[in-house]
Amino acid sequence: MKTTLVIFLLLCCGLSATAQYYLRGEVRDEKNNPLTNARIKLHSSGYLYYSGSSGTFGIMTTHARDTISISLEGYQPVLLEVDALRYQQIVLKMLFAQANVTKTKLVSVTKNLQPQDRINWSLGGETYSSLLENEFVATSRFPETGFAMHTDKASYSNVRLFLNMNSTVPPDAVRTEEILNYFSFDYKAPPKDSVFGFHSVLTDCPWNPDSRLLYLQVNAKKLDSNKIPQSNLVFLIDVSGSMDMPNRLPLLKSAFKLLLENLREKDTVSIIVYGSTVGVWLQPTSGKEKDKIRKSIEELYPGGSTPGESGIRSAYRLAKSQFIKGGNNRVILATDGDFNVGQTTDEDLEKLITQHQQLGIYLTCLGVGMGNYKDSKLEVLAKKGNGNFAYLDNEAEAEKVLVKELTQTLYTVADDAYLDIQFNSELVRDYRLIGFDNKVKALADSSSEVEGGEVGSGHSLMAVFELRQPLEALDSRFTEGKTLAEVEVQYKSPGDTLLHHTRFHCTARYSEFNSIDSSYRFASALIMFSSLLRDSKFMRRVTFSDVIELATASCSPSDALQKEFIVLADKARKVYSKLKKKRPVRSQ
Repeated sequence: MKTTLVIFLLLCCGLSATAQYYLRGEVRDEKNNPLTNARIKLHSSGYLYYSGSSGTFGIMTTHARDTISISLEGYQPVLLEVDALRYQQIVLKMLFAQANVTKTKLVSVTKNLQPQDRINWSLGGETYSSLLENEFVATSRFPETGFAMHTDKASYSNVRLFLNMNSTVPPDAVRTEEILNYFSFDYKAPPKDSVFGFHSVLTDCPWNPDSRLLYLQVNAKKLDSNKIPQSNLVFLIDVSGSMDMPNRLPLLKSAFKLLLENLREKDTVSIIVYGSTVGVWLQPTSGKEKDKIRKSIEELYPGGSTPGESGIRSAYRLAKSQFIKGGNNRVILATDGDFNVGQTTDEDLEKLITQHQQLGIYLTCLGVGMGNYKDSKLEVLAKKGNGNFAYLDNEAEAEKVLVKELTQTLYTVADDAYLDIQFNSELVRDYRLIGFDNKVKALADSSSEVEGGEVGSGHSLMAVFELRQPLEALDSRFTEGKTLAEVEVQYKSPGDTLLHHTRFHCTARYSEFNSIDSSYRFASALIMFSSLLRDSKFMRRVTFSDVIELATASCSPSDALQKEFIVLADKARKVYSKLKKKRPVRSQ
C-alpha cells in the first residue's frame, strides 16, 4: 500500500512538472491603440516573443503563474507577474510627452502672428488646397519670420510626371521651395570651419513692378570624400501587389542597383521587405559583396497587401541592431505610399516615426508610381524621420538622387536646421515668404510649432521674399550702409543635442534684375511656374509664355536640367491653354 502511494505521488509531481499553460493577452497604448512588435520576455525560460499586428500574443509556458517584461521603443518598459489562466490586458505609457509626438508641425512661422490675423488668407475661410499660400505681412507688427530648412526635392519630379502625361497638376503637389531646391544655384563653399555660407541679393520683381525680391542662398559644407562616415543602410522596400507596375518595383530595383555602385567595403546594407510577408530579405552585408546584394535586389517580386507599419518597425529594429556610433545610420523607405494594413493614418505613422528618429536613425523616403501614390504621407514621414524625400519618375531621376547627389541625399551635415530672419521696418514695409506654405490644419492648431530640417552635404538652399518698400528706401542714398535684414541659422550637429547659431546680415544694396547672376533670374522663372500651377493670386498678370521667355534668357547652356525645364514649361503652357478653352464663358 505504501509503495502504491509513493508511485501515485511521483506521478502527480511529474504531471505537474510537465503541465502546459497558454499565456494570452494584448499590448496597447494609453489611447487603446494596439502596439505591434512589443518585446516580451518570459522570465521562467528567458525566451523572447513579440506582439502581433493587433497587439496580441500567445505564449506556451509550464507555469500557471509567471513573470514577463515588456518593452517597445518610445514607451516605458513594464515588469509584471501574470496568471496564465487570465487574459492579460497590458498598457504601455509613452516615454516622452504625447504632445511632442502628435503636435502639428509648421513649415514656416511668423512670430506673434495669430490665427485671427490670417482670417483673410483664404476666401471665406475656404481654400481648394490643404496648403495655404503665404500672404504679405506688415513689418511694423511682425518683423520676424522663419522656416524649416527642409531640402526635399520631390515636388518637381512629381510635377514633371503629371505634365509629361499631358495632365494638369494637383495644386497640393506643387511646393515652390522643393521646385527651387531641385536645381543647383551656383554653389559657393562656406568659409573654412563653417557649416553654412550665406549670400543675399536684392533686385526687381519680374511679376510686380511695385515689389522687389530678396534672394537668400544658404550653402552647406561638403564633406571630405575621405572622411565620409561608415554607413549602416537598411533598404525598406514595398513589394506589395500595388508595386507590380513598370514605374514602381522595377524602377526601384534599378535605383537601388545604381546606389549599390557607390558603397564601400566598410558600409553595411540590409534589406527588409513588406508585402505578402514582412521580414529580412537580406541580412546585413558588406558593401564589398556587390554581386550578392545585386542578386538579392533582382530577386524581389511583388504580391500581397501593404503592411507598411510592420515593415517600418522591422527596418528600425534591424538598423538599431547594427547601429554605428558616429556613423550614417539610415532607413531608406521605397514605396508608392499605399499603406493599407496596420497603422495607416498620417497621425499614427507620424507617432511611429517620431519614436524611432530619436534613436539617431535617419529616414530617406523614395516615392514611385501614380494613382494611389501618397505624396503627403511620405513627405510627413521624411520630415518626422529627420530625413529627406525624393520622387522617382524615371531612371534618370534615380541616378540624380542616388548617384550624382548621393552625399546630399545620404550624408547629413546639420540636423533640425531652421532659418530666422528679422526685417528692418525702416526699409521694408511688407513682406511675404514665397513657398514654405503651411497646411491649413497646422495653421488652425494653436499648439503647432516649426520642426527643423535635415541638410545634406553640399546642399544649396534658395529662399525668396517679395518685399514692398517705402519710397525713401528705393533711394540708394537713403539706404547707404544700412542693413535690410538680420538672418540667423540654427542647427544641431548630427548626433549632438547642442544648438548652434550662425548669424548673417543682408545689406540694402540693390542690383538691377538683368545685372544679377543668371541663376537667380532662373529661380524667378521657377517661382512664376510653380505659382501658375497653383493658380496663385499674385501671378494674375503672368503667363507660361513669360516663364519660358525668362527661363530661356537665364538658362545655363551647360545645364541639362535647366534646358529640360524650358521644355516642361512649354508642355504646361499647352496643357493649361487647353483647359482655359474648355471653360464655359460666364454670362454677364
